[in-house]
Amino acid sequence: MTAKATYPSLAGRAALVTGGASGIGEAIVRGLVRNAASVAFIDIDRDAGEALAAELGEHAHFVACDLTDVVALRSAVGDAESLLGPIRALVNNAANDQRFGLEQITPEQWDASQAVNLRHQFFVTQAVLPGMKGAGGGTVVNLSSIAWQIGISDLVPYAAAKAAVWGITKTLGGVLGEHGIRVNAVAPGAVMTPRQLRLWHTQESTERAVEAQALHASIVEDDVADAVLFLSSDDSRMITKQCLTVDGGAL
Repeated sequence: MTAKATYPSLAGRAALVTGGASGIGEAIVRGLVRNAASVAFIDIDRDAGEALAAELGEHAHFVACDLTDVVALRSAVGDAESLLGPIRALVNNAANDQRFGLEQITPEQWDASQAVNLRHQFFVTQAVLPGMKGAGGGTVVNLSSIAWQIGISDLVPYAAAKAAVWGITKTLGGVLGEHGIRVNAVAPGAVMTPRQLRLWHTQESTERAVEAQALHASIVEDDVADAVLFLSSDDSRMITKQCLTVDGGAL
């Protein structure tokens, strides 16, 4: 395997990752720990979260939380700050690309999709702002998706949320720059995580996705994590209000 870049500016930095127990979030947590950051990660999956924290050791701290519950989410952020101090690198990763038949989507399903894919990104950011401002600045990386640019009939609520992530990123990046806080987004393409392969994709659909890309290789979780690490580090110090697409040239 090709050696990974390291970012000295991340060493000792307090980081918080939502949805960090599996998939892309797990890869981000692993990457931050590899760069010697002090990482707290929030997830609803207690078993996976505790196992990952135990594996990674003293630099990784798991906080169990249903992030669609804003009160509980704010408490979880407080727990993370009690462990690590002010959060300097926030990664809003958690999401759920549940499929819904276009003509059968209910208001409850729509609202639930916005809660898990969009709403928490704002409220976690809001919760870390006092500490981040007091510490002299920091970074926020929001996970978007190319789904909203493609147009898939059973992903309308998810696509709407991921498009809005781009709007939040642009707006917060403009508002928070004066505090030394940079806000960017990463938009993954077809990352075939174990969940994707278990629920939505077959070998045939995976091959079609790879063939549709300009780069005919599978996108893996680390490809997205690498982009997040760069945007969280001081190597990207003059980059804000941007969205970095990691899709192998699918668009």
